[in-house]
Amino acid sequence: MVSPGENAGLSGPEAQEAPRPVLGISIGDPAGIGPEITVKALSLPLIYERAIPLVYADRIVLEDALELTGKNFTLRAVEAPGDARGVFGTIDYMDAGFLKRGNYAYGQVRAASGEAAFRYVAAAIRDALAGGTAAVVTGPINKEAINLAGHHFPGHTEIFARYTNTRDYGMLLSAGNLPGTSPGGLRVIHVTTHVSLREACDLITKDRVLKTINLAGLALKLMGSPRRRIAVAGLNPHASEKGLFGDEEAREIGPAVEAARAEGLDVSGPVPPDTVFVRALGGDFDIVVAMYHDQGHIPLKLCGFRMDPLTGLYTQMSGVNTTIGLPVIRTSVDHGTAFDRAGKNLSNEGSMAEALNMAVIFVKNRGAVV
Repeated sequence: MVSPGENAGLSGPEAQEAPRPVLGISIGDPAGIGPEITVKALSLPLIYERAIPLVYADRIVLEDALELTGKNFTLRAVEAPGDARGVFGTIDYMDAGFLKRGNYAYGQVRAASGEAAFRYVAAAIRDALAGGTAAVVTGPINKEAINLAGHHFPGHTEIFARYTNTRDYGMLLSAGNLPGTSPGGLRVIHVTTHVSLREACDLITKDRVLKTINLAGLALKLMGSPRRRIAVAGLNPHASEKGLFGDEEAREIGPAVEAARAEGLDVSGPVPPDTVFVRALGGDFDIVVAMYHDQGHIPLKLCGFRMDPLTGLYTQMSGVNTTIGLPVIRTSVDHGTAFDRAGKNLSNEGSMAEALNMAVIFVKNRGAVV
């Protein structure tokens, strides 16, 4: 087996001497765009210079994706992660041996597709926990499909938490430049995610906010950020305007910020949520702690996604979804299965390529996290 190595993020001559990390890639729902963007991303030679990709899928799904995209890859089944070679032009894969012809169709929600997607990610988690791979990179799943298959999870994040026995974790989104390079990038970590807005408000507690602030600090270490300035967004308009629009800032968020400062973290807040993301994009902060799903997702996707108004196609899909706090590294695309575009060779692989790159960066910096 090829071991991850601490210099896995290098490229060029030094990369020839440093061992490349094995990245387990679960392709997501086979009826969505996950297989397509996976083979498109693996068409980039730089991926193979930096890592050894290992795809978790069914062979027929990869065959269909290659036919759809017109990519000329050799498919090579392996029995264990250590058998992967990482030769450009060849896709090493772990065959789930589950789907048969006719079990799935592009753009259709089916229990069989959901079961396949679940098996891919479960196998990838298993091998990462065993040390066979250095990280897991996930393609998009369809929540309805996996629930039809009997796996009742609201998303990937919760699957990873359950199967790694992790209690404290956070969803990190990043788009644009890496922290510490120049203004223009955005990184957001969430206190709450896949719950109703009403429930999210109830979950904003000092303890939960403080844990997320600490996860934000961990995220910046894994990304290799030379600066670690954390902004904590308010929950209410204008961060409550000193109690005029709610008391969560004074009662829960503010005390969490003070506690984090006492721990030595560079934290600001609560910052009004209508300006905090602008300030982060301008270089005032290196990461933002968002209170709920859409508070963080909307600015992130405005930063990373671009759509052609004439064709309706995405010309840019910059964004990586990472689960922070797990015992394994997990990065992911920051978009869904796009069933309306599946099977049409219209999908942009940018987010998948960035997720693979982020996984390499995390592996490189993992040894620096104490």
